[in-house]
Amino acid sequence: MATGTEPTSTTGASGVHGPARAAIPARHLRTERWWLYPASTAAGLLAFIVYSTWRAFANADYYHAPYVSPFYSPCLAENCETMRAGPNWEIFGSWWGLSPALLILIFPLGFRLTCYYYRKAYYRGFWASPPACAVAEPHKKYSGETRFPLILQNIHRYFFYAALLVAGVLTYDTVLAFRDESYAWGHMGLGSLIFLVNIALIWAYTLSCHSCRHIVGGRLKHFSKHPVRYRLWGWVGKLNARHAALAWASLISVAAADFYVYLLSVGAFDDPRFF
Repeated sequence: MATGTEPTSTTGASGVHGPARAAIPARHLRTERWWLYPASTAAGLLAFIVYSTWRAFANADYYHAPYVSPFYSPCLAENCETMRAGPNWEIFGSWWGLSPALLILIFPLGFRLTCYYYRKAYYRGFWASPPACAVAEPHKKYSGETRFPLILQNIHRYFFYAALLVAGVLTYDTVLAFRDESYAWGHMGLGSLIFLVNIALIWAYTLSCHSCRHIVGGRLKHFSKHPVRYRLWGWVGKLNARHAALAWASLISVAAADFYVYLLSVGAFDDPRFF
């Protein structure tokens, strides 16, 4: 008995209209506002891209003692501002004339771009691949992450190691934030609190990474023989369950820390001191 959904034999059709698929005229049967999630994701990521691009190429207003913007730390060029006891590592000489942020942002940016959650976010938000569950993507062909350039997503685990080093440097910056503008220790300002929240979220996001979970407890046949790694795997697993929320929270916090340093640098206000 014909049901009206028998496979069609449309020549050259693919995806939901392929010859082996049911002949349903509609591209999807969802009736709610399914597009809100990918649209809001794209808007959020686009806002961060615009802001971070502006700040990365500005090459100014990224240091106000004792705070250094996380976008510029560590500072690897000779044209960096002098930061007393700060992350000034002049690995690149005077020949580097561009913003020093471009030397370091590639590592946290690469870590986030290849992150499993961010892949889902921008695949849906920008590439519509697919835009939502049960909504067909508009592309005629899809090779996944098996070809260039998406095959480069597989280097995520290596960016994870770089992200650990960057998080370590930002932790050092947070410790230095407990000084005053004269570099005297034992002081705490609003910036110190912002940096403290930021580094906590960055570590939580970094350690909640799927690669971290695999490194800690992957390829073990018997957890009972590795109690320490099993316990660590359990802790990372709990963080991993909140990986998406931590990704957004740390993205907002790192931008907020940079913007706070920018406001101090341009003289918008003085850093409020608690003690």
